Amino acid sequence: MQKFLAFMFPLLLSVYVQGVDGSIGVNYGTVANNLPAPEQVAHFLLESTIINRVRLFDANPEMLKAFAHTGIAITVTVPNDQIPHLTKLNFAQQWVKTNIVPHVPATNIVRILVGNEVLSTANKLFIVNLVPAMQVLHTALVGELLDRRIQISTPHSLGILADSSPPSTGKFREGYDSHVLKPLLSFLKATNSPFMINPYPFFGSSADILDYALFRPNAGVLDENTKLTYANMLDGQLDAVFSAMKLLGFTDVDIVIAETGWPSKGDTGQAGVDAESAAEYNRKLVQHVTSGIGTPLMPNRTFETYIFALFNEDLKPGPMCERNFGLFQPDLTPVYNIGILRPTAKANFPSYPTPAVRPMPAPKGKTWCVPKSGADEEALKRNIDYACGLDMEYCEPIQGSGACFYPNTVRAHAAYAMNAYFQAMGRNDFDCDFRQTGAVTNKDPSCLASKRLGPSCTVGGVAHGVFWANSSLHSAVFDSAVGASEQSSHVE
Repeated sequence: MQKFLAFMFPLLLSVYVQGVDGSIGVNYGTVANNLPAPEQVAHFLLESTIINRVRLFDANPEMLKAFAHTGIAITVTVPNDQIPHLTKLNFAQQWVKTNIVPHVPATNIVRILVGNEVLSTANKLFIVNLVPAMQVLHTALVGELLDRRIQISTPHSLGILADSSPPSTGKFREGYDSHVLKPLLSFLKATNSPFMINPYPFFGSSADILDYALFRPNAGVLDENTKLTYANMLDGQLDAVFSAMKLLGFTDVDIVIAETGWPSKGDTGQAGVDAESAAEYNRKLVQHVTSGIGTPLMPNRTFETYIFALFNEDLKPGPMCERNFGLFQPDLTPVYNIGILRPTAKANFPSYPTPAVRPMPAPKGKTWCVPKSGADEEALKRNIDYACGLDMEYCEPIQGSGACFYPNTVRAHAAYAMNAYFQAMGRNDFDCDFRQTGAVTNKDPSCLASKRLGPSCTVGGVAHGVFWANSSLHSAVFDSAVGASEQSSHVE
């Protein structure tokens, strides 16, 4: 056990960091007249953020050149109106020679998206040609020996679903299921490419289910068919898509979140449309999709995810919220900080507002978080993974050479980690839930600890909570939730 725990923590840190760096991208839209030059954007993303994936809504050569030699994984897009032309091999070959070949390998182009939310356009010419266009474009890539380097896919809104609630009943719209989506999924499976969706809990939210959409604690939603409880709307949306794919026989095609986000400003009367809610959604989104927890129907997995959007775009039509999905202002200062800035950048930019940070309670009436007596070791190990994965240095005392390593048991280490998290988050009861494996107590657990533990090792004592109080990371995975909703799609 001692060897296991001693080597476990460095491994966990590696997995967590790789998960974030490998899975979180941004949508780089340009419907604005005040954005910085692409070279400046590329340098900023590389030097000041942990983002290393970018989705473009076209194949702009200036932007592709800007990302050369950065290593950032780039996804380009063929506009919807080009889909019919792509079914002709000569056109597809020329498109690849013009838009892809001049830029690789200097620019790390990893995926081409054929259109965006094509099925939602109701344009029959686009829809019937979608899969043939993808197949011909793949043939063109084969001719340039780029088919193993570059994937081909297409993003969908959740409008492709006929049923989505409860998630286990998810199925695709009749007609599209067999004539478009089944051959599409066959193509994706054959080419090892992902099924891409644009889920937006924001568009499915309302005042009474806002907590469910924002990963906040609430009662949760039970799927009576599976007896699985959903803690947030995004999980329900993802599992509805998975259920629909399963009906067609495709459970082995990865799902990628091509777009999701939350606006920081909107029209009067829109529930939860403010910078605090946007910061909360995107911060908890990053935690959730990189945690490895997965969803009730897809456990133990991460999701490659692209946040919408990199910038506020002042020329976008529609309601005010459409122009305020950005993580950053055009001058590259953050609208709010969700934890994607590197330490050197954090020193220069303010993190999101003080009201978003839960205040530490007064010293009187102290409480602690401890594992429930019946919690099994596997659940407690997951608690250690999550709590320590958020900021590794705060769990150093329970590593092999740490002052609080003994007693060397999963339960003792979990108690330390769980309580450190609980103290940092403000000692709210729901921050000790840990999927019903934690309990709040007003009795100092040091009374139950080994005499080898000093006061600062009070099984995750309050003293260590002070360190965690400076973290911008909050709970996403262990929140309980309530409510369910359908979603309309945001369109770029």
